[in-house]
Amino acid sequence: MNRKLLILHLEDDPDFAELVRSLFAQDGVDVEVKCVGDRAAFEAALDAGAFDAIVSDYHLPSFSGLDALAMVRKKNPYIPFILVSGTIGEQAAIESLKAGATDYLLKQQPDRLPSAVRRAVQEAEEQATLRAAVQSSEMLFRSVWENSVDGMRLTDENGVIIAVNKAYCDLVGMKAEELEGKLFTVVYAESENPPAILERQRENFRARAANRKIQGQYTLHNGQVMALEITDSFIELHGQPLLLFSLFRDVTAQRRLEEQLRQSQKMEAIGQLCGGVAHDFNNILTVIHGHASLLLSSKLEGSASRSAQQISQAAERAASLTRQLLTFSRRQLIQPKKLDMNKIADNMTDLLGRLLGEDVALQFNYCPSPAMVEADVGMMEQVLLNLAVNARDAMPKGGRLAVRISIVDLNEAHVQHHPEARVGRFVCVSKTDTGCGIPPENLQRIFEPFFTTKEVGKGTGLGLATVYGIVKQHRGWIEVESTVGKGTTFRIYIPYVGLAQAETEKPTTQITIRGGTETILLVEDEKSVRELVSRVLKKYGYKILPAGNGVEALEAWNRHKNEISMLFTDLVMPDNMSGRELAEKLWAERPGLKVIFTSGYSTDIVGQDFKLEPELNYLQKPYPPQVLALAVRRCLDDKHAG
Repeated sequence: MNRKLLILHLEDDPDFAELVRSLFAQDGVDVEVKCVGDRAAFEAALDAGAFDAIVSDYHLPSFSGLDALAMVRKKNPYIPFILVSGTIGEQAAIESLKAGATDYLLKQQPDRLPSAVRRAVQEAEEQATLRAAVQSSEMLFRSVWENSVDGMRLTDENGVIIAVNKAYCDLVGMKAEELEGKLFTVVYAESENPPAILERQRENFRARAANRKIQGQYTLHNGQVMALEITDSFIELHGQPLLLFSLFRDVTAQRRLEEQLRQSQKMEAIGQLCGGVAHDFNNILTVIHGHASLLLSSKLEGSASRSAQQISQAAERAASLTRQLLTFSRRQLIQPKKLDMNKIADNMTDLLGRLLGEDVALQFNYCPSPAMVEADVGMMEQVLLNLAVNARDAMPKGGRLAVRISIVDLNEAHVQHHPEARVGRFVCVSKTDTGCGIPPENLQRIFEPFFTTKEVGKGTGLGLATVYGIVKQHRGWIEVESTVGKGTTFRIYIPYVGLAQAETEKPTTQITIRGGTETILLVEDEKSVRELVSRVLKKYGYKILPAGNGVEALEAWNRHKNEISMLFTDLVMPDNMSGRELAEKLWAERPGLKVIFTSGYSTDIVGQDFKLEPELNYLQKPYPPQVLALAVRRCLDDKHAG
């Protein structure tokens, strides 16, 4: 102890007071002793200065050391207080320690006083440091407790709430006075079986399962369903019985986002599968439909003609299904134009009215300004049509279907709840029906191809899947809200393109299918498709150079390049050369070469930067022979098709 100590000595015997001073001096302690002999002087000294320790006689005239101790403890509960007496007994010593004395000494052993004071002052300093640390820790804990965004709760072994913070109150929708002193199960609805929850906590308490983290969905007292992450640990405060400290975090939004992400990934995987299946089927259907058409054109009679017609019709139905699968997988060709969704919906009014029937009231709410999007008009009509069919089937006894078109600005708050959403301005097409609603267990599957709750033969399960694919292909997304027994709302968001002028439809002209004598380089890896196309085009007078892949096509080109007028090529081929890559090699030698691409997929295979014109230089499989011949003639005759 290197500093000077200030001691207050309460002693009415001047000789003993002088002895104490000399003892401190002999001990080498740098000390200043202020001696007082009565109550008034003692009180004045306490008010006047801050002392490191107090030494007091036990017996004083009209004033005792215990009285002085009580007076000191009111002013300063931590200052060392040492009682000195010539007659103190064991019982009196114990009582003095219980009253708050730091130590007691006998006057017969005064030489112990300096060391006792030194020890008492040192312990007081250590305790002061500890108190400061504890106070700082408590302040930090209180700051965390009061300002935490997570709910905090202390409960005892019986499940009684000892304390809660504001975040917990906000989380469960109750006030602190409604919670503290009550069983913690007061926050749960009866459907959650509070007794079972309480018993689980008591088991947890008995097992001392510290730092246990659980996640679950709970129904609160107000009916709100919430996903909670709860972390439990045990703490002991100031020697009190063990308490359970629980940290609550609302993970409802997080779990919803995770589920939406899993759903998005699942739909992406299903889309890839559907696209591949549709591609393979389209190759097969091209051959089936093509040969059926050739049979029909050969003037068959009787049962043979009827069989050919049945084959052709079945191929058409199968082709329709594959087109919907391609739409779902976003691999169907689109012809985007700048369109006003108000006009598209208005043009569909009569058709939708007839489709819904008289027992369903149809209401349209148009946007007051042009709701401009860049979209395929046919596909937008199909979206409205499919949603209307879905609504009609959900209202077998009638109801109301409301279609609203609006322009909305979406912010980050909206995106946080809908991971597929984006910030920006969008045209929103919402459809609200008053039908039977969609059960929660089905809500995550409604866009899956072939998923349907209808009876066998009442639907393919491709209606909403087609809507999903169309919207995705137009860089949009769909949000769905549904309540069983009350109805369903679909909201479709498509990027808004501003107040641009809507494009007018090109007039259609009737073109007679005629042939020609040009030489066509035909590149198709499927032998059956290659033979069919070759047979059809030869029938129309063309000279065909067939090739099974890009390498064979280049060899044929090198031999006959001066004769070839057109390249007719599949987009997807083996040997690491796509139809696009082949065309670019030939265009490098002859920029004006006419090209028609074909695929069981669609134009997304050639890339977003490559513009193709349907019915001019792209032909979607499956195609009938007449469409093939018309596309070839139209491309050859067009001045800009190269």
